[in-house]
Amino acid sequence: MTANPRCVVVTGASSGFGVEFARRFAARGASLVLVARRKDRLDALALELEAAHGVKCVVIPMDLAEPGAAQRIAAELATRDIQPDALINNAGFGIDGPFAESDPDAVRRLLQVNVVALTELTRLLLPALLDAKHGVLVNVASTAAFQPLPSIALYAASKAYVRSLTEALWKEAEGTPLRVLALCPGPTETEFFEAAGSERFKVGQVLTVEAVVDEAFAALSRARTRPTRVAGWRNRVTAHASRLAPTRVALRVAADLTKD
Repeated sequence: MTANPRCVVVTGASSGFGVEFARRFAARGASLVLVARRKDRLDALALELEAAHGVKCVVIPMDLAEPGAAQRIAAELATRDIQPDALINNAGFGIDGPFAESDPDAVRRLLQVNVVALTELTRLLLPALLDAKHGVLVNVASTAAFQPLPSIALYAASKAYVRSLTEALWKEAEGTPLRVLALCPGPTETEFFEAAGSERFKVGQVLTVEAVVDEAFAALSRARTRPTRVAGWRNRVTAHASRLAPTRVALRVAADLTKD
């Protein structure tokens, strides 16, 4: 990366991409604010990063599915006089099955985590990111953001929102030092599938966490960061092909890929 942020907020920092982003930024000397539900994992990661890199880590245990979570995070940052110049919105999850049969509380929680908390936290921290000399905003979307996906419809729709919002913010940030990126991984070797209780989400080229985060940093290191990075060349081909196909054809293919 051409410019390293000094303080990075990472959501979903207890596993997967969140842990890897935290490790990469700590290795570059950034202090970390680690946000997730599982305090024990956050504490262990904070100890690891502080010992390995001599950086300061602040742990904020928070369930982003609870209304007002973003506001509580921002208030905690203000109380501690922490002014982050980077935000990695990584927290997110999926639910499986026909939308008509989905649990209403699971629907609410998914929207709260994937859409509402991400949006609110971005809005609350964005002015500081725009003012920073080395600002970074990464919103983790998905290759599911490129087409509707029957049987995982809500997850795909939430990630399409994340991608759309992030690309618009990329344009709004033109002329500022802020680097904005929508990161779109395909299926990755994380706890995601276990949490979702389904292998239905494994559509596309499977990558490691390290490979996906490598692509994020490669994108951010460009002289002019592009708004979206799809991780994996085969996933890039599939994502762009889906936008060219007629809607009915794309939906038929998607339904075949996500059926039981």
